[in-house]
Amino acid sequence: MSRHEEHAPRIVRTVAELKAVGRELLEAAATEGREASLGLVPTMGALHEGHARLIAQARGENAVVVVTDFVNRLQFDDPADFERYPRDLEADAAIAAGAGADLIFAPEEREVYPDGRPRVLLSAGTLGEKFEGASRPGHFDGMLTVVAKLLHYGMPAPATPAATTYRAYFGQKDAQQLAIVRRLVHDLSYPVQIRPVPIVRSAKGLALSSRNRFLTDEQQDAALVLSRSLFLMKQRAEAHLPLRPAEAVAMIESAPSVELDYFEVVDPGTLEPLAFNCAETPFSGEALVLVAARVGGVRLIDNMPLAAG
Repeated sequence: MSRHEEHAPRIVRTVAELKAVGRELLEAAATEGREASLGLVPTMGALHEGHARLIAQARGENAVVVVTDFVNRLQFDDPADFERYPRDLEADAAIAAGAGADLIFAPEEREVYPDGRPRVLLSAGTLGEKFEGASRPGHFDGMLTVVAKLLHYGMPAPATPAATTYRAYFGQKDAQQLAIVRRLVHDLSYPVQIRPVPIVRSAKGLALSSRNRFLTDEQQDAALVLSRSLFLMKQRAEAHLPLRPAEAVAMIESAPSVELDYFEVVDPGTLEPLAFNCAETPFSGEALVLVAARVGGVRLIDNMPLAAG
């Protein structure tokens, strides 16, 4: 059993506690001759193996690992969806401990939004208006607002060692979110490194998500058509063949219980649709395929980076 499995991460509820304990841990690391580095893993709880992978990567790269566990009301367009979102801090803490977290920041809503809904929100701009933003208006503005706050909260306090390195970890499954957070850090000059972590999939290929628990076994099998369509695109790209996304779309639309929202091949940086070499000409360069669909009423997203072989 590892040191982190033996010692459960400390749970703090306020920003002041987070700053104080984070400073103590960083000072201890510096005293021991280790790099004074802090890795922040923002989550909305309902942790699964995908989150564990984020935490484990942060553990491998930092002296101190902080996991945030906060269900952000602002990024839910449906109040019922917010209310039914799973909350189990004890289970989350067990997963975080096994992956190597030192500290869990699990604030009450009033700690993050002391005046209720904030009057000023960050805007995700044009990157947040398409795909998930079009299907869930205001989602990315709410996400960006809380991520901006969490990045501030996790930022090592001035009294910590001057050489402190600050990193934040986000899963590539939420590709649009990752692109928007990267722009936040770049455009607003946040002193943090954004570290993407690859998608974690089930043995059958389904991208892990907290929403998967709402699917029946039959619906989970139906949802596999999403990953199959993405791997089809990947195989064609690596073989330097035309992608022909219309065939993947037809595959998804023929699956029972699956209602396709979008299937797009885009530029990885700008998320602009990529028309060149998708239909008839051999694929070259790089791209990203985004897909979203409802399966049995549950909305799922997935994506696949492409690179010509």
